[in-house]
Amino acid sequence: MLKLAVSLSLIWALTLLYGEMFSFWVPFLSCSWSHPPSSSSMVYKGLGWPGSESWSNVALDWCINLCCPWFQTDGVDHQRDYVKIAVLTDPQLMDRTSLHLAPKSFALEAAQFYTDLYMRRAFLSSILPSKPDIILFLGDYFDGGPFLSDEEWQESRSRFKHIFDIDMLEQTTNIKLYYLAGNHDIGYAAFHSRMPEVIKRYEKAFGARNYQFTAGKVDFITIDAQTLDGHPQNNVTPATWEFVKNVSKHLSSNPRVLLTHIPLYRPDQTACGSYRSSSIINQRINRAAQDNEILLGHNSIHRYQNYITEKGTNDLLDSIKPALILSGHDHDQCTVNHKSKYGSVKEHTLGTISWQQGNLFPSYMLLSASNLILPNGSMPEEAISTKVCFLPVQLYIYIWYILLFVMTLLIAVLWPTNGVLFPHYLDGFLMNVRGLISSSFSGGGKKLKSEDEIYEYEEIWDAEGSMHLIKKTFKVSSTCSSDSASVERGNAVMRSVARKQETDTSNPSDVTLHIGSDTAVKALPRTNKSKTKMVIRRLVRTLSIITIIAAFNIPLYMMLLFKDWIDK
Repeated sequence: MLKLAVSLSLIWALTLLYGEMFSFWVPFLSCSWSHPPSSSSMVYKGLGWPGSESWSNVALDWCINLCCPWFQTDGVDHQRDYVKIAVLTDPQLMDRTSLHLAPKSFALEAAQFYTDLYMRRAFLSSILPSKPDIILFLGDYFDGGPFLSDEEWQESRSRFKHIFDIDMLEQTTNIKLYYLAGNHDIGYAAFHSRMPEVIKRYEKAFGARNYQFTAGKVDFITIDAQTLDGHPQNNVTPATWEFVKNVSKHLSSNPRVLLTHIPLYRPDQTACGSYRSSSIINQRINRAAQDNEILLGHNSIHRYQNYITEKGTNDLLDSIKPALILSGHDHDQCTVNHKSKYGSVKEHTLGTISWQQGNLFPSYMLLSASNLILPNGSMPEEAISTKVCFLPVQLYIYIWYILLFVMTLLIAVLWPTNGVLFPHYLDGFLMNVRGLISSSFSGGGKKLKSEDEIYEYEEIWDAEGSMHLIKKTFKVSSTCSSDSASVERGNAVMRSVARKQETDTSNPSDVTLHIGSDTAVKALPRTNKSKTKMVIRRLVRTLSIITIIAAFNIPLYMMLLFKDWIDK
């Protein structure tokens, strides 16, 4: 029993270590930065090793920097000819508006905790080890942001800062953080006119909603997409388009990346590429009947839009002339090409980083922006490289936990008390086969004495409740040899009766029947009692095994939880 309990405990320990820790190392180990072509042309002096986008060359760079820091390249700092940007979107922290659960209830608190823990592990174990220079959030940090009271909103913001270690990043690292407003953070334009304090609250915590920044030799244009299709008389909508107009007037040789929470317009049934796991979502835009404005896409009561309108999309493409577009909002992957009068532009819609937002395959993006001036004749998109990285499927991990628990129970209950008895059963089967072969070859000659005529069997019950048959030899007298042939072969009780006939031969058949039936009646209670003992012993053994497994693995599980949850 102890060996079985130890074996199961080790299986559980390895399962927990993988599900709670090792699985979050896989994205970091398997998904590396995809360098822009301008940096991959670098050649190591004297060795002729060209840079590459493959993982093996990234490992080569790491080994050279670690083991041979004196090793020089051809005048180009490989670590600085591109800027590394990690892009995340739609964490949408669960709150009282997310599920039909009472606020502060145990079910809601548990759902919030495990969702937050998943994203914190993903950030600390998968994203930060990649050492990004910039972390870019594409919106929807909260779920019911505009509907939360100031106290609830601040509580959700504290959770957001804890999950992504914002204070540590701002105080102890050189990593820059940039934010983009989402519809679940501030609502749509019509909501702004009714509750302007929502925008003030957001801007106080996260900064401006329309701005631009430069990373390397690439310009990033951030817009508040929720206001693009608002009413022209609403002050927030003209302000966003005025920002777009000013950007279009500013001439720059740097390629541009357009950042928008809501994806741009695309025709219905447009394919999204191989990364998408859910069905295609077509254009859906509902406006309030009173003022023809979009409200907030929080539930079916409010107005909603999946994409920016076609007119708004064309105006953005013509004004900004982006080389790449990044968006969120849809919670699933989608890669499409837009046609503009300046050529084709690719848009990447990123999937959510949360496993509780309708996507089984959470993800993030690693974006590399060139830090070098592009040579003449280069295309703007050559300065930007992207790589989508997928996180562990949390639902599959929990399903495996449940299956392993069921298998553990079955093994603990059904596992033989004396280990695996298959060799014993195999020996008995081979013995029977040999007996049949011997009988077949004996033909019509003198029949061999049956093994049952010279042996008797005695039932022995061990301490674990298992029954064993012990074979014993005995001498058969000549006077009862003829009678023994009529006794059932292999029945120890009937042969005992036959031996008793030697002393009392007055009525052998009656005595045999009487004693045999009396013995069977006495054996029945003993059999039932033995089965009851066996069931009790198996239950006790099962509880003991489960207790041993729990005593070893529950502390391990709690340690893994708090290791990731506490502040670093």
